[in-house]
Amino acid sequence: MADPILTSPLNVTSPEPAGITEFKTIDPETIEPSSISPDKATTAAPADDSKPASSPSQTKPTSSITLRSPKKYSLTPPTEWQAPPLEWLEGVWSVTHSTLPMWRKAKNVRITYKILPPSSPDGPVCLDDTVESVPTEKTWMPQPKAIRGVDTPEGEGAWAWRGKGLLRIASSRWEVLGWGEREDERWVVTWFAPSLFTPAGVDVYSSRKEGVSEGLYGDIEAALQGLEAKEVAELCKSEMMAVKIEY
Repeated sequence: MADPILTSPLNVTSPEPAGITEFKTIDPETIEPSSISPDKATTAAPADDSKPASSPSQTKPTSSITLRSPKKYSLTPPTEWQAPPLEWLEGVWSVTHSTLPMWRKAKNVRITYKILPPSSPDGPVCLDDTVESVPTEKTWMPQPKAIRGVDTPEGEGAWAWRGKGLLRIASSRWEVLGWGEREDERWVVTWFAPSLFTPAGVDVYSSRKEGVSEGLYGDIEAALQGLEAKEVAELCKSEMMAVKIEY
């Protein structure tokens, strides 16, 4: 989601074959035909062409917490970091914690991502992006119940958001800092670039309607405060708050 008003080589020594300590040369002429038992003769099995070739490993969620710093800081992400597959990201998410001021006066913030087929053969695969929330108090600007836009990919795990309808003039950038699964809950950490109306910020998403579990959030919080981008780490330490969930 984006803010609408504003995305060795190793030296390996091969071991000796197990169980083989010596090779002996045998003269074929000294072997009696009867000395070879039929039930011990072996024949190489034909290749099974019906079995499919091994497919490359797919990107899979992990239970460990691995975060990268926002791309603007030009820091090398952890070697194990990968962007989430769109199929995994697709669905409904609850915003459970955030540094963004806009969510201090809202509750039940939910974001829905839906994959959009390319509009042309060479076009990008985009995301339909819908944000829903319930205001908890009046603000200087009216808050719509739903904000809709489209996310266009802008590098690995990053998107450019553009609003729909009257909000088409609004745009921003956001990216995934981390994602994964632990037991029955999925989680995502996103970073939003500063826009005309809002500062840079970090959100924590959970696949659970009631929000992220306490233990999982504690691990995410520790990882955020340990980011290599100290500016973001300090932001999370000082401004991160729980978003109200009340159904």
